[in-house]
Amino acid sequence: MKRELGIARCGLACCLCSENENCRGCSSEECPDRDRCENRKCSIEQGYGHCFDCGRECRKGLLAKIKPYGFTLFAKRYGEQALLDCLERNEQNGVVYHREGIVGDYDDFTDVEELIRFIREGKK
Repeated sequence: MKRELGIARCGLACCLCSENENCRGCSSEECPDRDRCENRKCSIEQGYGHCFDCGRECRKGLLAKIKPYGFTLFAKRYGEQALLDCLERNEQNGVVYHREGIVGDYDDFTDVEELIRFIREGKK
């Protein structure tokens, strides 16, 4: 885990991403999706560092997908540091963020509350 990379604007875990060797993150001007990413554009326009800083309920852009939405809800409820702590503990206990391509253990959920529980407990 590269904790210093933290959490992306949309809630995805840059700190665990298999692309983090070359990626500078969505807050950099080097982001390859900087012109297309709805969450990046919106959070910058609203003056937020992350979608979880916003008080509105939102499912646009990547938040339409359960993993970034669940990570965002977790951070809204418990804070970014708690999310990073849980992700780090889970990784140490064998939970894999990207197992095949960009699909891993956090992707096998259809219920956001079950995903949040999994983040907290690290067990399915």
